[in-house]
Amino acid sequence: MTLEPDEMRTDRLVLRRVRADDQPAAVAILSDPETHRFNPSGPPSAADAGEMLAQWQADWRRDGIGYWAVVLPGAEQVIGFGGLRFHTVGEEPVLNLFYRFSPAHWGRGYASEMARAAVGWAERTQADRPVVIMTDPGNEPSQRVAEKLGFAVAGEVQRPGGPLLVWRR
Repeated sequence: MTLEPDEMRTDRLVLRRVRADDQPAAVAILSDPETHRFNPSGPPSAADAGEMLAQWQADWRRDGIGYWAVVLPGAEQVIGFGGLRFHTVGEEPVLNLFYRFSPAHWGRGYASEMARAAVGWAERTQADRPVVIMTDPGNEPSQRVAEKLGFAVAGEVQRPGGPLLVWRR
């Protein structure tokens, strides 16, 4: 089943299905302590980051949807990861919007651009499943991305280490 395109393009980004050769970028970005500043568990180990990438690949095979590698056109350099994944909040099936970028590429609007493309795709093809964004209450940069996309806090869920805000449109 293919729900999501293997590749999408925005004005400045290529969003493509994650693949095995993305492992060095996944380890570098996902295990960077700065990218987990708001995660009480801290960053995953290099091995755990590799397992996350493998899980994202499995999501694509199983569900036809998953997180993309975010690439600057022409450079083939992975600057981040993001997209949509099937999830549940309570008992409700939703699409969880996730994004994590290399700190060297923060502040340029790439997260908003990738997220806007993902939400647009979801609204066209998965209208029966709402998109949610879950953020740490202190993660103001991610909250600004959610607000730019027209999301507002609709509740919270508990995780080890404290609550996560659940944002909806």
